Amino acid sequence: MKQIPNRLLLACSVLLLLLSACSRSSDFKVKGVVTGADGQLLYLENVGLSSVITLDSMKLPTGGKFSFRQHHPEYPDFYRLRLNGNLINFAVDSTETITIQADGGTFSTSYTIEGSENSKAIKEITLAQLDANQTISRLRKDYEEKLIADTTYQRKVLAAVETYKETARRFIYSAPMSTAAYFALFQKVDGLLFFDLYDRTDSKSFGAVATSYDHFYPESPRSKHLKNLALQSIKVTRAARDRQMDLSKVEAKEIGFLDINLPTLDGSQISLSSVSGEGKVVLVNFTAYQTEWSGELNITLRDIYNKYKGKGLEIYQVSLDNDLHYWKNVAVNQPWICVRDPESVYSQIAALYNVKKLPALFLLDRKGNMTKRIDAINTIDADIQKLL
Repeated sequence: MKQIPNRLLLACSVLLLLLSACSRSSDFKVKGVVTGADGQLLYLENVGLSSVITLDSMKLPTGGKFSFRQHHPEYPDFYRLRLNGNLINFAVDSTETITIQADGGTFSTSYTIEGSENSKAIKEITLAQLDANQTISRLRKDYEEKLIADTTYQRKVLAAVETYKETARRFIYSAPMSTAAYFALFQKVDGLLFFDLYDRTDSKSFGAVATSYDHFYPESPRSKHLKNLALQSIKVTRAARDRQMDLSKVEAKEIGFLDINLPTLDGSQISLSSVSGEGKVVLVNFTAYQTEWSGELNITLRDIYNKYKGKGLEIYQVSLDNDLHYWKNVAVNQPWICVRDPESVYSQIAALYNVKKLPALFLLDRKGNMTKRIDAINTIDADIQKLL
């Protein structure tokens, strides 16, 4: 058997080392220590536009030292470490090495991060978002226990949202091309974005980040998605600005509630004020047909409507479904007034009615006065009987 020359072995070894070094040079690395979590699983995840993908995981050894290595993204992207449902978000621009020191008990809030200025900013944004969410949760609890009035609740919720936005805008306008700016723009409270696509001021924030991303990363899927959102936002806010209302032609009518005027199935507008105050009791229902509970709710409402429509009950149902076709297919089978707000989860009308979760139900008496918000579906029948 022929022996391979030493010089050939040496050349092959050098080539393998070069290939390995080349491969590693195109990787990013996240490493560090998580104390107080020995034996627990730590996950590295990629946070995409529409899904979260688990890239790697490891069982933390004694002392909590960890290290992950992955091929760098084509465009700046977002990642996170996950431990027992707690998250640390960070961004990767290229082939950087990010070092994280954390404690298993305060994983999401008390960590330190080095090697990425954007990731440091993301930590500050995350803490501001958590503060706002906790404040709003406390306010909701006080409101549900009737410890604070409606107006106080609304004012303080808006103040908490604005406090978050002040932090976010610092990063959005100082470096709109950064991953920190993008991250700040898409944080949520109760599943809804802090920044409202249909608010004129917030629309400028979407525009600033979208313009920068389109310039620096024109082929990035995030850039294209953000550009579409920004264009939609600009279109809606401009239309709202350009729409002028001639109040001299509007008949004055005193009402005891915030009026609603939305399109029905045939596209014509019907207002809540045109239905109420004519000797009818009106049940106002904010809903979404695409939810799992909608069918059962509509069955309950149908029984109540059939029972009391001859005695003066009307139902004015406001849908927040974003799928127009789906809404029409369900609404066509309902015997009451069905309207839809095309702003869906961004509905300003729902916000004015302080609707934070669905379904939401309100009662107007025969004179058109808002009498109460119904807190439990099983009390609807009794609540309506009192007014009839």
